[in-house]
Amino acid sequence: MREWLLDQKREDRKLIGCDIKTAQYGWPLGMPLIRKLEPGLWEVRSDIDKGIARVIFTVEDDAMILLHGFIKKSAKMPTAELKTAKERLAKLRGSK
Repeated sequence: MREWLLDQKREDRKLIGCDIKTAQYGWPLGMPLIRKLEPGLWEVRSDIDKGIARVIFTVEDDAMILLHGFIKKSAKMPTAELKTAKERLAKLRGSK
């Protein structure tokens, strides 16, 4: 997640970071900033120059844990991106 974020332009990193901070301190929030994907997984949606950045996260106790970030290019959630987030969530919870 950190590497992906560092690969973004400075202005985009700042916007994504502000949206993550808003989600963290305002939790629970809904659309248009936060969307629930499935049990235990949500996404933060940030409009940036290249499109819409998505950061998939989970909440454990009082902590927001960022699992995966990508730039969404289609209307449907890319299966590979969701799979990556699910694998990281499983690893976090000790299921793998």
